[in-house]
Amino acid sequence: MSLTPPRAVEGHQLGDHSVDRRMIMLAAMATIVGTGGAFGAWTLVKLIAIATNFFWFGRLSANPSIITEASVGGMVVIIPVIGSLIVGLMARFGSDKIRGHGIPEAIETILFGESRLSLKVALLKPLSSAISIGSGGPFGAEGPIIMTGGAIGSLFAQCFHLSAAERKTLLVAGAAAGMTAIFGTPLAAILLAVEVLLFEWKPRSFVPVVVAALISLAWRPWLIGSGPMFPMAAVMPLTNWALLGSAGIGLVVGLEATLLSTGLYRIEDLFHRLPFHWMWWPAIGAVVVGMGGLIDAHVLGAGYASIEALLTGSLTLRVVVALLVVKAVVWLVALGSGTSGGVLAPLLILGGAAGFLLGQFLPGDPGFWAMIGMAGIMSGAMRAPMTGAIFAVELTGHFDAVPCTIAASGAAYAISVLLMRRSILTEKIARRGRHILQEYTVDPLDLLQASQIMTREPATLSGTMTVEAAVSFFATDAIHRSYPVVDAQGCLLGLVSRTDALRWQGDRARDQTSLADAISDAMQPVAYPDTPSGVVADLIVDSGIGRIPIVEPGTRRVLGILSRQDLLKTRSATRHSEIGRMRYVGAGADAGHRKGLA
Repeated sequence: MSLTPPRAVEGHQLGDHSVDRRMIMLAAMATIVGTGGAFGAWTLVKLIAIATNFFWFGRLSANPSIITEASVGGMVVIIPVIGSLIVGLMARFGSDKIRGHGIPEAIETILFGESRLSLKVALLKPLSSAISIGSGGPFGAEGPIIMTGGAIGSLFAQCFHLSAAERKTLLVAGAAAGMTAIFGTPLAAILLAVEVLLFEWKPRSFVPVVVAALISLAWRPWLIGSGPMFPMAAVMPLTNWALLGSAGIGLVVGLEATLLSTGLYRIEDLFHRLPFHWMWWPAIGAVVVGMGGLIDAHVLGAGYASIEALLTGSLTLRVVVALLVVKAVVWLVALGSGTSGGVLAPLLILGGAAGFLLGQFLPGDPGFWAMIGMAGIMSGAMRAPMTGAIFAVELTGHFDAVPCTIAASGAAYAISVLLMRRSILTEKIARRGRHILQEYTVDPLDLLQASQIMTREPATLSGTMTVEAAVSFFATDAIHRSYPVVDAQGCLLGLVSRTDALRWQGDRARDQTSLADAISDAMQPVAYPDTPSGVVADLIVDSGIGRIPIVEPGTRRVLGILSRQDLLKTRSATRHSEIGRMRYVGAGADAGHRKGLA
């Protein structure tokens, strides 16, 4: 009798990474997605410029303009309302997926939507965001471009026969390409993909994302411009005091991020209590935005000019305080109303303003401390510490500040995770009943091999046993649902189960048939000692057989058996290693260790 194990087990190759030639195919496809993301970013920038010129200057132009230079008088309250009414109508009669800041929607599509985004979203998201930002909405372009670039990657992927994981790779590649084109920050875009969007660390996804980001960076000088987006000359010598000050600012802006996230969702709850359709909510929120514009026009729009002014130290303290307080209020209300816009630029302004003000009491240029605050608040709010640390230095070209931005990001991240269960991004998804775990760990089933957790020398049945004897055995003595059947040398012939015994019970003609003959036509899946336990778990699911024999390659001699219970025990043991605490130094440690082993 020939027993052929499933190819997934037979052909499994042990290695540090799971990768095949499809990674090369995805990397090639990422060149097209990266180009699409770059042109998507260029389109969004132009749309924002057109909307800004139209709403605030009454002209049709795609040239950059700054809202603070407009003289519209009391219309500063009306213009944001008009823009928000348009966005509300687009969401109501176009697609409600354009609501919000983009990144939570991208995460939800990746985890729960098989990475499928529609053409409607790809078209409406940048248009609605441009109208929202251009009419004075206090948002940035990064969330919308992440959603738009992701839609470009997803739509391209849907043209081919790809798995959901491969579609996810191209969706995230498009998002990273869009972010790179807008800000010129390829490394931060790649890190954001890893820390926030991919939910894995695999060559299959990492390499195409890198390719897309670099392709986008190559297009950027021709489409948007070259060099750092906010170059600055402020220098701070790397000293222990600089690191300590950076960590202190990180703690403050980490607390600020926590307060902002809490405030955002409380405001969102208030909007949900309104007796109006959600289509009108953005217009209601825009009234607050317009009133904030009356106080200080710097709080309107994306605020990239304000970010640059914070970094160069050219703003007065009054304006900085207005940015910190008024910008926070108008941004939270506008975002809580469900309009379309990003979170990153407002966070940079709020973190930069906090760092600038704290920098008044610290040595060095306040612009440097504004940069530190930007790194920290991005880390604390988005739970992306490495992205925050690198994003700030790529934006400014100030790479010698990496140790300080890491100190701020680490401190802000620590405060954020201690005080908040979820980030400003994942809270929105959790409120829809979907829990997200943002911790990456190695699956213990992929770490351990079958030989390490299998039950050794399992009970077996001889191939010479008759069917009648087997039926009697299962009726009286069996303690497992199935048993391996072996020959005289202990080599596997198949598996016999309680179900088989019940089927044979009424077939008297087979009473004297040996088990070897009774199961001779069975295809029994097996695994080998070096097979990863995760592969065996997949085999159990695919075959529906709860106990998989572990055999010696070549001879098929049964070495052990791996059951569902064994796999669950592995997970339990791994969990215990994280929460179980024991001292190993001292006289009492040995006794405790022996007790644990017993």
